[in-house]
Amino acid sequence: MALIKDQAEQQIKEVVLDESARKPHKKAQPGTPVKGSEAVILSLLAEDVDTIFGYPGGAIMPIYDALYDFQDQINHILVRHEQGATHAAEGYAQMAKKPGVCFATSGPGATNLVTGIADAMLDSVPIVCVTGQVGEQFLGTDAFQETDVMSLAMPITKWCYQVADPDEIPLIMAKAFYIARSGRPGPVLVDITKCAQQAKMSKPFYYEKRRQIKGYKPASVPREKDIVKAAALIDEAEKPFMFIGHGILISEAQQELLAFAEKTDIPVASTLLGLSAFPSDHPLYVGMLGMHGNYAPNMLTNEADVIIAVGMRFDDRVTGNLSRYAKQAKIIHIDIDHAELGKVVQPEVGILADAKEALEALTSHVATNKHPKWRAEFDRLHEQEVEKVIKKDFTSYGEPIKMGTVMKMLSEKTGGNAVIVSDVGQHQMMSARYSRFNRTDSWLTSGGLGTMGYALPASLGAKVGAPDREVVAVIGDGCFQMTIQELGTIAQSKLPVKLILLNNNFLGMVRQWQQLFHEKRYSFVELQNPDFITIAKGFGVPGHVCDSFETLDESLNTLLQSEGSYLLEVKVEKEANVFPMVPSGMGVDQIRLE
Repeated sequence: MALIKDQAEQQIKEVVLDESARKPHKKAQPGTPVKGSEAVILSLLAEDVDTIFGYPGGAIMPIYDALYDFQDQINHILVRHEQGATHAAEGYAQMAKKPGVCFATSGPGATNLVTGIADAMLDSVPIVCVTGQVGEQFLGTDAFQETDVMSLAMPITKWCYQVADPDEIPLIMAKAFYIARSGRPGPVLVDITKCAQQAKMSKPFYYEKRRQIKGYKPASVPREKDIVKAAALIDEAEKPFMFIGHGILISEAQQELLAFAEKTDIPVASTLLGLSAFPSDHPLYVGMLGMHGNYAPNMLTNEADVIIAVGMRFDDRVTGNLSRYAKQAKIIHIDIDHAELGKVVQPEVGILADAKEALEALTSHVATNKHPKWRAEFDRLHEQEVEKVIKKDFTSYGEPIKMGTVMKMLSEKTGGNAVIVSDVGQHQMMSARYSRFNRTDSWLTSGGLGTMGYALPASLGAKVGAPDREVVAVIGDGCFQMTIQELGTIAQSKLPVKLILLNNNFLGMVRQWQQLFHEKRYSFVELQNPDFITIAKGFGVPGHVCDSFETLDESLNTLLQSEGSYLLEVKVEKEANVFPMVPSGMGVDQIRLE
């Protein structure tokens, strides 16, 4: 027995060696046969990947073993949950302007990616997800941590593929990156069996970035006849109105948008995901569209004679009841995805093209114009909203802090130049309504899927993608507890992300609907919250609580002046609502300010 014990202890000593004592593998060189696991890493390097967000496990361990030898070339950030990896990759992709990359193992590792992948799909964010899979011989046997991730991923990705042959890896990785970033961007998933990771390629490693794929031809340049027809409608319009969405930011068409708007003198309204594509302080900017948007753009949607919609998809949060939506308007819809043209609203002119290309072409065809009377209508309705709504969203001395006040003060202190990463709910809408964006690419949020827990991991990804930008995450108390473990990732990565927790001890948006439409029958929406600051400090993130308007200014200064990451918890009014509001059965023109 003693001999067996001694042998076991010796085996443990051999396994638990100091990392510095491990002899590194010789790095694989392009042009030589390598293992599939090494081919994955070399492929990422060929695509200029500098950061991976991931979580290791058994089925992806060979890839992590290969990554060990490339730590000087690729930064790996160890998240605390695979969902965090996808959201971090989303934040990175949107700020770095290239696909974000995340790793996960098989089974629960892969299934934990699903929410983030679906989020990226709906918001058109390019991410490349690499998952490990059980060995090919075990596929279909319900092996340990086996999941049919391909069936799960198929409806929520642009493309997915399972690799069982290491020779396929360079080609498949090149396809994955091309598909993720081209056309309408989105997520892709590459599932690699463990045997494909462990086996050597039968031929030398060779990687070539894809420039095209047979049968896949994303739109780019608009048709001349569509541009001519659209320009004629715009020139003749007396009440033209422009809607901008996420597509402007994706195509980096901000300058083309500005040139077009200024030449035509057309009011510009943004969707939730289009925020920061157009300067908030520009005279032509009239606010946000939709259910919790601004009064003037929603009301005047049903008075416009021509609507130019660019890079937006007429989401139900924007339109409300379609039977009442903009029936009087001739609609020009510009989108890079053919499926969006006519899907919700039938356009007079559908332009299948990249937003940048289309706006540049339109600007050269339209006449210089002015619309003073039409623009005055927006100013008139905006003043009504200021008096009846906006003033109520701000706090006076002695009153509980309101979310609108926090966001207004934050914008003033950052000059509208910080990247605001918002989670989902009332604080999201208040952030959207009262943040000011004087610098492009300054707003990230989960729009289509409305994913609670998005902001904390997305903010750390955004900071990695744009290290020179001030990144501030705005999170509700319900959302914060969805991914609170990523505080550990922020601390370990030493990322100076600023966190604002707006705490009203409620699932606020659900409570708001229950108040307005269910006679205040608050069904399971009140939260018994923990001591968030103590938890954050336990992870290594300092912070403090602000519970009075009198100390809010100083608290925001402390947050913004901190050298590292910092959590400011603001106790806000418990039952304040976001207004105006359009129930889904109403049209946008039925908003009332009373």
